Amino acid sequence: QVQVVESGGGLVQPGGSLRLSCAASGSFFRIENMGWYRRAPGKQREYVTTITSGGSTTYGDSVKGRFTISRDKNTIYLQMDSLKSDDTAVYQCFASAGPWGKKIDYWGQGTQVTVSS
Repeated sequence: QVQVVESGGGLVQPGGSLRLSCAASGSFFRIENMGWYRRAPGKQREYVTTITSGGSTTYGDSVKGRFTISRDKNTIYLQMDSLKSDDTAVYQCFASAGPWGKKIDYWGQGTQVTVSS
């Protein structure tokens, strides 16, 4: 099965930076899209960012200008700068793969990011 594993979460002060990583492996089909969602306490899951296999990127409004996603094959990175307390959440990585019309989303277990002084 396809495995998705995140790393890099931790505690950071407001205004600081953090870099998350996510590696997807075990897929017979090319992994098309990868990206991140996040869930803060008491809130619904929020879209963060996506990067396609061709390198096209999309960001949620709350992180535009502060977060940057990049990709090296089936590993993605999320550079988070100018972090705010509102960025505190569990960040969960996804990877989409499968034949045309039958794409499946695979999810990591999540990594905790805490922004606090």
